[in-house]
Amino acid sequence: MVDAKKHQVLNLFHIVMINVIAVDSIRTLPFSAEYGLSLIFYYVIAIIMFFIPSALVSAELGTGWPHTGGLYIWIREAFGHKVGLIIIWLNWIYNLAWYPTIMTLIAGVCAYIFNPELAENKLYITTVILILFWSSTYLSCHGMKVSSLISSIGATIGTLIPMASIILLCATYLLFGHQSQTPLSWKELLPSIDALDKLAYFSNVLFGLIGLEMVATHAQEMKHPQKDYPKALCLSVFIITISIILSSLAIAVIVPHNKLNLVTGILQAFSIILKTFNMPFLIPLVAICIILGSLSCVSAWIIGPTKGIMVASKDGCLPKFFTKTNKHNVPTGALFLQAIIVTFLCLVFTLMPTVNASFWMLSIITAQLAMIVYIVLFAASIKLHYHKKEVSRSFKIPGGSIGIWVTALLGISISLFSIIAGFMPPKNIQIDNILFYEFFLIFGMLILISIPMILYKINAKCKK
Repeated sequence: MVDAKKHQVLNLFHIVMINVIAVDSIRTLPFSAEYGLSLIFYYVIAIIMFFIPSALVSAELGTGWPHTGGLYIWIREAFGHKVGLIIIWLNWIYNLAWYPTIMTLIAGVCAYIFNPELAENKLYITTVILILFWSSTYLSCHGMKVSSLISSIGATIGTLIPMASIILLCATYLLFGHQSQTPLSWKELLPSIDALDKLAYFSNVLFGLIGLEMVATHAQEMKHPQKDYPKALCLSVFIITISIILSSLAIAVIVPHNKLNLVTGILQAFSIILKTFNMPFLIPLVAICIILGSLSCVSAWIIGPTKGIMVASKDGCLPKFFTKTNKHNVPTGALFLQAIIVTFLCLVFTLMPTVNASFWMLSIITAQLAMIVYIVLFAASIKLHYHKKEVSRSFKIPGGSIGIWVTALLGISISLFSIIAGFMPPKNIQIDNILFYEFFLIFGMLILISIPMILYKINAKCKK
């Protein structure tokens, strides 16, 4: 029998760092920078209507059901095994579509150091993704102690330090009288009618703020989940909000809009500003930090969703293959299958005309699937508020029934808006066939939702 205390290795600092590295991703900064100064407006909307509501819901449900499985457990308790399976499956799948995008960032950054032209070489990008992802899968098999250590180091060196550095360098850049590449006036804070074609980027703004529920999948590895989880969420929201807005704005200020690359935007900003201050020798060091942060971001996410899949399998909703674990209590069966699926997803890079277009396609379907998951999560918070009142929560959303309804409806409405906006590709993304783009998104989502329903029907041994 496994000793539960032996696996309780996560303290408050670890939880905050896992949250920060899971949410505060450098990958999404160029998407935000596309909005210029109006990104502040979009982030204010996203934080009020999505980020804070998701943090509140995660804190209440996480302290009420602090069990391994997190999201799956919450949805199962609210709507039953079938819906729980569909949602944790989508949670797992949208992460599979996300992994190639974060690995693309790493490959692009590496290329930027040695040969920037390689950043648009599909064969190079695909090869690097596969090597890095299979290596990350191997490291994750060593358990949460190793994974949390990588996340803590990566969150500090690879994410927070580069973000803080680009913010300070940008401020210095402006103080020395250099011209901002985006207009900095009060009227620019509000988006113009001409910017409607950029609404699709909002899906990635929201996606850049997801993940606070992920750490709940590691509840049994936390030393004091009821006490530390709400505290960690508050600290995480503050750190993430400040860093992501200011660093996105820094990229918009430094990089000319018509030259901004969605993959390597952050390194473009560092390259421009370090060359301006005659310090180009620091560019490789910055690149190494970004690579480390991106790899640790993968490390933070790679195990979490598979644990929800493992719990669903233990409930009898999925084949027993998903319950297979090693001595570190890591679901190796799910991890192995995950790596195989990511390998096939890399084919997207060979089908699309450019790396930028491939990066966008994977990013947008990832964001839309994530919004479906969050809509059901917000709905589950309402259901559990009324039907599981007897379950003790050390944190409750303020305002009682009114508070839970306002919180959930804000989250649901902005998530729906984001899904709709995602069907309008931005003009600067090279999509040769709009019909194919729409078909890819709609058909892709229908197929991915159908798979868990079929698996449930085949393996329906769950308790009714």
